[in-house]
Amino acid sequence: MGPTSKLKYPVLFTAMSLALSASALVSAEEAESKQVKVEEPEMEVMTISARGLISYVSASAAKSNMPIIETPSSISILTEKRISDLGAENIQDAIGYVAGVYNGPYGVDTRGDWAQIRAVSPLQYQDGLQMMFGNYNNVRTNPYMLQQIEILKGPSSVLYGQGSTGGIINMVTKRPQAEHKGEIWAQSGNYDRQQLAADVTGSMNEDESVLYRLTGLYRDSGTQTDYVDDDSYIIAPAITWYATDTTKLTLLANLQKNKSGSSTQFFPHVGTLLPAPNGQIPSERFISEPGWDKYDTEQRSVTFLLEQELNDYMSLYWSSRYVDSESSYHTMYAWPPKFEDDNRSILRSILMTDSTAEALTSDLRLQAEFDTGSLEHNLTFGIDYQDVDTDTDRLYLEGAGGMLDLYDPVYGMITDLPTDADIPDTPGENNKQLGIYLQDSIKFGKLIVSGALRHDWVEANTVSAGKQKETATTGRLGLLYSFDSGIAPYVSYSQSFQPIYGSNEVGTPFKPQEGEQYEVGVKYQPVGTEHLFTASMFDITDKNRKQPVGPNLTMQLGEVKIKGLELEAQLEWDEVDVYASYAYTDSEQHSTIPGLDGAKLSAVPENMLSTWVTYRPEAFLPGFKAGLGFRYVGETSDGSADVFVHGYQVHKALNTESYHIVDLMIGYEFNDFDLSLNVDNLEDKTVITSCLVRGDCFYGQRRTITANVKYKF
Repeated sequence: MGPTSKLKYPVLFTAMSLALSASALVSAEEAESKQVKVEEPEMEVMTISARGLISYVSASAAKSNMPIIETPSSISILTEKRISDLGAENIQDAIGYVAGVYNGPYGVDTRGDWAQIRAVSPLQYQDGLQMMFGNYNNVRTNPYMLQQIEILKGPSSVLYGQGSTGGIINMVTKRPQAEHKGEIWAQSGNYDRQQLAADVTGSMNEDESVLYRLTGLYRDSGTQTDYVDDDSYIIAPAITWYATDTTKLTLLANLQKNKSGSSTQFFPHVGTLLPAPNGQIPSERFISEPGWDKYDTEQRSVTFLLEQELNDYMSLYWSSRYVDSESSYHTMYAWPPKFEDDNRSILRSILMTDSTAEALTSDLRLQAEFDTGSLEHNLTFGIDYQDVDTDTDRLYLEGAGGMLDLYDPVYGMITDLPTDADIPDTPGENNKQLGIYLQDSIKFGKLIVSGALRHDWVEANTVSAGKQKETATTGRLGLLYSFDSGIAPYVSYSQSFQPIYGSNEVGTPFKPQEGEQYEVGVKYQPVGTEHLFTASMFDITDKNRKQPVGPNLTMQLGEVKIKGLELEAQLEWDEVDVYASYAYTDSEQHSTIPGLDGAKLSAVPENMLSTWVTYRPEAFLPGFKAGLGFRYVGETSDGSADVFVHGYQVHKALNTESYHIVDLMIGYEFNDFDLSLNVDNLEDKTVITSCLVRGDCFYGQRRTITANVKYKF
């Protein structure tokens, strides 16, 4: 594969880069003589709302603490308190009310957290560093370990290197705090769920220069799928050391083990979305073999964070993480996913993998806040690097799982199931990426101009394609005007670059996935309130998207066009808060693959609407709280187009039905106790989240109930 370099308006971006660099050099001399400092705002700037439900500052959008109202891009933030109110058991649950995000497009899946942001699967980051590498070889991050989840929408590779066109999800780990406090959390729920967690933090000395935090969780649970567990234990110690008045060091460690199986069953269209002679397949049905099926993962990670103030206007930030993970995966499924002639049974295939991933990621950046005349700069210059080793040993045995009746299953008929020793050993793969980036957010009165440039060097050594090298230059430019009323309209253009390593099963090397987005929007933070409104329209072009079309064949689409509208409102009064969103997404594929040209993307609802309302009547019933949520998900396509031959329709695209879900929370807080009951899918609806053209459909979450007792000290 040859090097690629793609950047629109190169003269404009080059000139901007030179100008920003010149400003940085000039400002260093000015700061010495004039002692230039950023002026303090006249009004108090809120970083979080009174009850901790709305965050007004993001660390993801610019890799610096920028107010959302001053950022010319779309970002949604879920605070720790918001995640708790929603009763989110995983990341997938937590993001269900965010505009433009379809959580769980492939149903309930114990293997990971899946989503579509603006019709594209996002990459997952933690503390600004990429966290997930490879396929099915990482543990699932638990939201209890986090203090915030940030969803950055649109291309973000300018600052993060590898980012999808739709955006990224950045998870912010809980940090040590000086105040001594803690909590113990006991949870019980249906599907035999039992969970115990604890979180304690404080200072280790009198001058509060050394802080600690210890977070842990143990869970023993079943799932809505028969014979599939969801067990986990996590221990996460953290320490912060204020070495000097200007030096802050933080060390975050994480040890996690998950023991589970395959809750996703890849059911056929007939018997789920389409009628079947023997009725609908039960949503709890298990296709694999009890006692043999598993998805067990283990991960160890250490993250190092350095914050160093160099002078009054310049700081150095260094983030680095080492992570080592492994997984053992046994499953069975029907391929192709269809009934046999009896309209009851499927023929199962066996898939086993033994996977590992070892990654070193690092990001070093210099941030400066200074003035050049009437211009206020927030300049970031950074270098990031990652070195990743992955190794996936795989065994696939077509039809070796035997027949299974989906309406009256009998397990244990196969007595000679393969073991881990039967998985052939294959060579591992390595990929490295080095990126350099420059960003400046320039404020001139009420006008903010934000521009960024990035260049990446990628080198990979894969089994299927040998050595591969890629280079890419990406850019971003945005303008925002902030009115005194709190209204801030903006426009932006951004690009993305995501290398795809290796080749498909027939030896065709993968091309890098590239994208660009035009966006126009408006943000509104009414003066004197804690409300935050955002609205945006976007136009995305996404190229070379990778898509599996069978168990042994992966292809890349030509080009995908995605357009949409997103509305989001976060409102907070003394006793009531509201999180409401609406998203319209239209997609179209342009492909040389038969039956895909002109089709919509699969698993992407055209319309989504959601509202979560929490009521805390402090005036007449202090401590009581109640929340009610409503989520509407429109139809989704299977990703194919209607096909006509000589005027006759030979293929018709299949669409899932729209559905709505109601969620509930009720609780009471008194003294040091917090009691709550959360119910997801209150009506216990059986919903189908998506169906794919390859023949499989996915069931959504059934009614899930958890009772919680928290003791805070």
